[in-house]
Amino acid sequence: MSVHAVITSRRSIRAYSNTPIEEEKLELVLEAARLSPSARNRQEWKFIVVKNAATRRQLGAAAGDRQWVADAPAIIVACATEAEYVMSCGQLAGTVDTSIAFSFLILQAHELGLGTCWLGAFNEGDVKALLGIPPHVRVIAMTPLGYPAENPEVKPRKALEEIVAYERY
Repeated sequence: MSVHAVITSRRSIRAYSNTPIEEEKLELVLEAARLSPSARNRQEWKFIVVKNAATRRQLGAAAGDRQWVADAPAIIVACATEAEYVMSCGQLAGTVDTSIAFSFLILQAHELGLGTCWLGAFNEGDVKALLGIPPHVRVIAMTPLGYPAENPEVKPRKALEEIVAYERY
């Protein structure tokens, strides 16, 4: 599948089958994150793979009681391990870099036939306590990971003319 095909066919999945994820596919998904670019090649991230059913249920609770999150055979939690480094443009590198890596991870998962749903709505304190994440580390995002049990419709997107400017804003 081409990159364009992966991007245009990816959907946020909110229903998962209980089919286990093959270890080879999980490794490819994580490898995509590892190979992504980061500011000054710092690679200041950590990805926690959660397979334990009880822990997945607690993560679903921490994500606003979205128990469909726990239905996937795995949840990946993306953390920025260096939350204070600011790039010269003024942006926090950890948030930007971990988001880039997470995007690569999600696209690779889709190319392999796995579903994901980027979650930014969660209680970071609860997630950190549950997974033993140190205080200085930030939880940037989470996603369930598994085989889709649904095929959502395409959501509308703005036209290029609405989001692109040339030469000046």
